[in-house]
Amino acid sequence: MIRIFCSLILFSLLFLTLSCTGSGKRNNSVAEGDTLSAAVEQADTTVAQLSQEEEFSRFIERFSRDSRFQLKRIMFPISVIVPDTGDEGMAPKEESIGKYDWEQLDLTYDSTYLTRPYDQYYQVVRFKNDTAVVEIRGINNGIYADYYFSKIENDWYLVTLFEASF
Repeated sequence: MIRIFCSLILFSLLFLTLSCTGSGKRNNSVAEGDTLSAAVEQADTTVAQLSQEEEFSRFIERFSRDSRFQLKRIMFPISVIVPDTGDEGMAPKEESIGKYDWEQLDLTYDSTYLTRPYDQYYQVVRFKNDTAVVEIRGINNGIYADYYFSKIENDWYLVTLFEASF
């Protein structure tokens, strides 16, 4: 429903823009048609991305609050990169976590985390094709983590993570 509504709005704006920029004479050139098709394609891409973001948002809420669902949506054993606490410089090392060693992850976020008195951080979700990366960045406190999700057969799965917090 939202996708159709957004498409209609974008198409209407595009139509108004093209009709208002005309000079009274009709010019049916190929370049004009290319511009229209490129604009429609860009509008479809924007609508698809908004829909994907909304769908991922619902998924991440359930993933964070339902431990059974979370365990079903992780590709175990999961490969993780974490700081080597035995190394003086805490160089990153790769580990593998099995299903029975997993601790529930909560990726819900609200803006108060940015202003609380300690452990302040912000969270951003980046999308590309059928992947999403939840990036968590602390503010002057060493929090740094990336959680990589992939869409597999129309379902989101956590496939790996990079935890460099110290």
